[in-house]
Amino acid sequence: MFSKEQSKEIRQQFWIFFGKRYPRKWILYNTGIKDFSLKFDFDTKKAIVAIESATSDEIDRAYYFDKLISLKNLLLQDISSELIFDEHYLLPSGKIVSRCYLILENVSIHNKNTWPEVFDFFNIYMSKTEAFFIEYKDYIEA
Repeated sequence: MFSKEQSKEIRQQFWIFFGKRYPRKWILYNTGIKDFSLKFDFDTKKAIVAIESATSDEIDRAYYFDKLISLKNLLLQDISSELIFDEHYLLPSGKIVSRCYLILENVSIHNKNTWPEVFDFFNIYMSKTEAFFIEYKDYIEA
């Protein structure tokens, strides 16, 4: 078991090493669409690459989720056939977001032996996700 401080330090180390291994600027929150982002998430059980609409306005959130659903076949083809579509994804904070995501299970940010697998997972699938977003941004935003 790790203390809060140790866990924070391990998380910081992971992101520093990831940034050194893949030194590029990721789009992430800078999509140009309010409350619509591309996300990395890594905890003690899983790693996730996601496209997320986090607006508190349910109509806007549903609108963006419907846009992703309309692109579902292309998303599955261009990113991964394992993508999960969840209109009401519950975050640990209790907030509900809409998410299209890919999950890598049985990895832990506290287990440095799993980091190389997560580095590759993030690089491969976020690169594909960003390329897809760039290609279809105008459609998603319209």
